[in-house]
Amino acid sequence: MNDAYYTHGPAADRWARAHLFFDAKEYEKAARVLTSLVDEVPEQVAPRLMLARSYYHSAQLGKAETQLRAVLERSPVEHYARLMLGRCLERQGRADEAAPQLRLAAALSGDFTDA
Repeated sequence: MNDAYYTHGPAADRWARAHLFFDAKEYEKAARVLTSLVDEVPEQVAPRLMLARSYYHSAQLGKAETQLRAVLERSPVEHYARLMLGRCLERQGRADEAAPQLRLAAALSGDFTDA
C-alpha cells in the first residue's frame, strides 16, 4: 500500500483505520496512520498514546519513549502513559529510570500493590 492510503480521509476515518490495524496487531501500519493524526492534532492525547503503544508493540522503543514523554508533557497525571514509559525504559535496560515512573503510575491509578 502506498502512503496515501494511510493519510487519506477525514480524521475520524483515519482514527477508525488505526484502531483496525492496532486490533489486528499490525502495529507498524497503525503507527503510519497515527503519525498523520498526531501531526494534525498534536494537542490531543489519545492519538499520541495509541501511537506510543504501536511503537512499543513493534519494538520501536525510542520512538515510543518520545511519544510517551510528549503525552506526559500535556497530561502529567496520565497514569497509563507513566506505566508504559516505565515498561519502555525497562525493556531498554534502564531500570533505574523506570522505577520512579512505575511507582508514580501505581500511585496515580490507586494501585499500591507494586509501589
